Amino acid sequence: MSQSENFQGVAALLEVMRRLRDPNGGCPWDLKQSMTTLIPYTIEEAYEVAAAITEGNLAEIKDELGDLLFQVVFYTQLTAEQQQFTFDEVAQQTAEKLIRRHPHVFGDSNSQTDEEIKAQWEQIKTEERAKKGQHDSVFNGIPDNLPSILLALKLQKRAANVGFDWPNIQPVLAKIREEIAEVEEELAREERDQQALEAEIGDVLFAVVNLARHAQVNPEHALRRTNLKFKRRFQAIEQRLRELDKNPEELSLDELESHWQAVKTDG
Repeated sequence: MSQSENFQGVAALLEVMRRLRDPNGGCPWDLKQSMTTLIPYTIEEAYEVAAAITEGNLAEIKDELGDLLFQVVFYTQLTAEQQQFTFDEVAQQTAEKLIRRHPHVFGDSNSQTDEEIKAQWEQIKTEERAKKGQHDSVFNGIPDNLPSILLALKLQKRAANVGFDWPNIQPVLAKIREEIAEVEEELAREERDQQALEAEIGDVLFAVVNLARHAQVNPEHALRRTNLKFKRRFQAIEQRLRELDKNPEELSLDELESHWQAVKTDG
């Protein structure tokens, strides 16, 4: 690409983006995009980064990070065209924010332990929200359209920051058992209330996210690993059955369970 040969790194990417959005000779698809239309692509790219990292493929990680960076460049090209802000301004603002939030690195704070640094971080973020006039709720700034597990985790963390939290993990486990019992009660009703059942199952999921938080386990990462493990094991069953010239739907549940236990033994 001769037009960007004299550029390197971010400068090259910014120049490519500028050319793609050039009304004279740019890409028709890129010219039609807006910040709103880019949202699903950005979400998709973020998940593809997560998948590449989970798989541990460095070449894929590099490629997917580039795709995600391109999304940021695309947004800032759109805002620059409207004379709102540029990529450099976003980068500068982010650098300043990180410096402000890390006084133990860039300032004179004596915070050293993880707990002290975390408390300091949350205090600084609270002060930042107050400066924006966000005084009415500890949940300000948390978007409701986050993936449900991530949203639950963020809501719980914010509530915990103001003292609304179990003191240890035992009450969390008890809460999960309580919520499961309530699901069982709904399932036992002669006339099932589907909305009530959904609410009770939601309570179980919320409580399990709380358990993960108390155990210092990222629930999204944990579930992603379990999803991949389930997929890998079931595909191993499919491979075993292909070797036997059979399909999964031809087997009974007990037969499938036998194969499942066999592939579990193999890992």
